[in-house]
Amino acid sequence: MKNGTLEHVNVTVSDPLKTATILKDLFGWHIRWQGPAKDNGFTVHVGTDDHYLAVYSTGDSKDSCKPTYVTRGGLNHVGVVVDDLDAVEAKVIKAGYKPHNHGDYEPGRRFYFDDDDGIEFEVVSYAEAQ
Repeated sequence: MKNGTLEHVNVTVSDPLKTATILKDLFGWHIRWQGPAKDNGFTVHVGTDDHYLAVYSTGDSKDSCKPTYVTRGGLNHVGVVVDDLDAVEAKVIKAGYKPHNHGDYEPGRRFYFDDDDGIEFEVVSYAEAQ
């Protein structure tokens, strides 16, 4: 039996097209599909040919009142592997986000940033340190 492979994760955002555009610019992804979704919502699938993030909204999303790390079922962060960590960090800064929690430990280098909806992204590179 073959092991399972993660295909996608679906998260609620305030503006799916805006979020998808930012993710395309930061990570070199493309929009795989977009259209109507559950409960009169709208979803954009943004990622690679094999894996993607589904960003969804009904247009009246509500902010969470509890931190995700203490909420059962909460999304703590989305991890994205890149080849050139420094280049992506420069894009993150240029886009107006503030990188934090830099780490250089096995098996790679990483940093985190929060997007406009408070979704934390971990950006990691397993390439050798330069």
